[in-house]
Amino acid sequence: MKQRLITGIIAGAIFLGFCVIGGMSFHLLVLAMSLIGYYEFVKMIKVRPFSGIAALGFVGVFMIMFPWKLLNIAYTPNGEMIWLLLFLLMMMTVLTKNQISIKQVSLLLLGILYIGVGFYYIAESRHAPDGHGLFWTFLLLSSIWASDAGAYFVGKQWGRHKLWPAISPNKTVEGALGGVVIAIITAVIFALSSGDLLGLGGACLIGLACAVVGQLGDLIQSAYKRVYNIKDSGKLLPGHGGILDRCDSWIIVFPFVHIVMLLPY
Repeated sequence: MKQRLITGIIAGAIFLGFCVIGGMSFHLLVLAMSLIGYYEFVKMIKVRPFSGIAALGFVGVFMIMFPWKLLNIAYTPNGEMIWLLLFLLMMMTVLTKNQISIKQVSLLLLGILYIGVGFYYIAESRHAPDGHGLFWTFLLLSSIWASDAGAYFVGKQWGRHKLWPAISPNKTVEGALGGVVIAIITAVIFALSSGDLLGLGGACLIGLACAVVGQLGDLIQSAYKRVYNIKDSGKLLPGHGGILDRCDSWIIVFPFVHIVMLLPY
């Protein structure tokens, strides 16, 4: 716990510091995190990280995460780019006469979307066009962290009923509900301090999304780690595991709130 706490404080301070700075510095940090996350994913699915097929995946994540807007380049990652990656990956099954299997390329494409799009929306939140990107980013991160903390402490104190024991045996229904309540309270506090930027109704929806979708993101990570019989996705952050272990909720919540248009900009 001591190691986990020290790592969390140092890593959190670095990330939040870059978040305050914003701009290209923050985007490049998130880009680096996405590439490290994809490296962890590739290793987990038993593909050699520096093989040709993995290299295509890294290129895909890089293309999604590249700071096009900040460099005033009129391009946005889109379905056509995803299709091209799909074509190139599937072509590898033909060129290698199925030594690279359709299962491998399917998982690699899944990782590109899961990780690339997830981190893309983390960066996009900080670059919000209304000029309040720092507020929106801190709102989402704080609500996610509040949900995690609420779920842990409420579950530890009052948890009796298992939430999903086949996937994550320590999570409880009571903890999950506690996480929802604490996340909503956190979002409401942000709304009350924002002037007219965020209404109470919108704050409640954002807090609810951060808690429910964030906990689902955690369960998604637990599910695929259980399939591959691993405890952590990596070792970059002592006491926490890898980038994907630390950001499992983020890379689900951030795209979700943008796609369903919960952020009012």
